[in-house]
Amino acid sequence: MTLGALLLTTAPLTVVPLAARPAAAATPVTIAYAQRTQTWELVLTNGDVVPVPEALAVAPEDAVNAGARAPFLISGDGRHFFYFRKSDGLFVERALTGKERVVSREITAYAIDEEWPLVSDDGSYVITTTSAPGLGALVDLRKGKTLPPPAGRDDWSLAGFSPDSRRLLLQGVVGGRVTVFDRGLRARSRLKTRMSPAALANDYRTAAEVVGTWPKFRKMRLFDLRTGRARGAVTVRLPRGQYIDDLDFDKAGRVVVRSKTKTGVAVYRVSRTGKTTVLRTITRPGTRIWVLPGDSTYEPWTEKASKSSR
Repeated sequence: MTLGALLLTTAPLTVVPLAARPAAAATPVTIAYAQRTQTWELVLTNGDVVPVPEALAVAPEDAVNAGARAPFLISGDGRHFFYFRKSDGLFVERALTGKERVVSREITAYAIDEEWPLVSDDGSYVITTTSAPGLGALVDLRKGKTLPPPAGRDDWSLAGFSPDSRRLLLQGVVGGRVTVFDRGLRARSRLKTRMSPAALANDYRTAAEVVGTWPKFRKMRLFDLRTGRARGAVTVRLPRGQYIDDLDFDKAGRVVVRSKTKTGVAVYRVSRTGKTTVLRTITRPGTRIWVLPGDSTYEPWTEKASKSSR
């Protein structure tokens, strides 16, 4: 998933009710990260802290996996956040200055930890992956529509969204087929390949995959989804002890990698030869659980490891 703006501030944090947020500002305020204390909270790029008491922290008692951590997601651009609400267990979307909007009544807290929601960079498209395997709900929030599975089959996995959120890259669970779909789930290109893409560029044909053994990925490969031609794998020159934990493209078509560090997360731009340039480092707050813009439900940095598990 994409990275969003993660400008952090060293100014004292101020708790502000969500309803009190101004409608506009000279410099747009976005979400830097979310953290779970007694309840979920948003930490904004201006230092304000916004409680979200409506968000479930764990799956309710009548859920399939009662007590499992409930997902809380932030779009990559830092403008939208998503959570399961306490009142009825539905998955909702919200902007800092907006009201709750139900994503789809097909996505409920009952299936937490059986289905996992993923959102596009601009927060306008939501897909759930399932333990089946396969896809669950596919929701275009711009049109307010829940779409049927593409090609009449649900045996797909989501490889990623393009940075402009106009294309979806899906891979067949069997058969090695990779397909680029538009938002209406019309196929735009297909490729049969053994490669497993993890990201799609804005040209809708350049894909990237990580190479190696999970979770210690240190190599990547670029390939063309129309011709099938692949470049040789290159080693991403990360500091010792760091690995490729998340890989994506920025809007200009450059590869961006996020990597867990001892103090939080580092974000790098990666050249086609593997050279890295540090874009930013993000220091983890003191809370046990935190979420960055563009995160999926589970990232290597989401939960702080307890001393007993080290």
